Amino acid sequence: MTLKKEVISILVDNQFNVLSRISSLIGRRGFNIDTITASATQNPDITRITIGFSGNEQSLAQILTQMAKLEIVREIYVLDPNESVFRELLLIKMKADKSNRGAIIEIVDIYRAKIIDLSKDSMIIELTGAPEKIDGFMKMLDCYEMVEFCRTGVTGIHRGVREYTRFED
Repeated sequence: MTLKKEVISILVDNQFNVLSRISSLIGRRGFNIDTITASATQNPDITRITIGFSGNEQSLAQILTQMAKLEIVREIYVLDPNESVFRELLLIKMKADKSNRGAIIEIVDIYRAKIIDLSKDSMIIELTGAPEKIDGFMKMLDCYEMVEFCRTGVTGIHRGVREYTRFED
């Protein structure tokens, strides 16, 4: 059984506890969420929830079918990686002193990241990009001492004006 990464975008009613209801539905079915983000849309009554998870075709179909049954769910879309743009934000704190600061700055420049805080012994770096870019950046920094980091999780949107392929139960 081959697992593949899937990203789905769900438009839901903007109401109390909606994110909890969506995530618990997935958890109760025994699936693990890799990333989850929720954000406002142009309509204040609607929230967009973007979920990334690993699964097979059967697990994806099961999640979509169960989610479509929730009264708070307005629309569900599977985001095709070839027709969508995915982004993630990384904040990473690195131990940095005179001996390694220059080398870290070179990596920051190559990845077009930003140093948003600098002290004598550390720096905080911000990077926005596709999840693969974030992974590559972190791999390049492996040989330096990472103090801590946080990632927002993937968010995505379909390219162009064409409508998404909407999931229909």
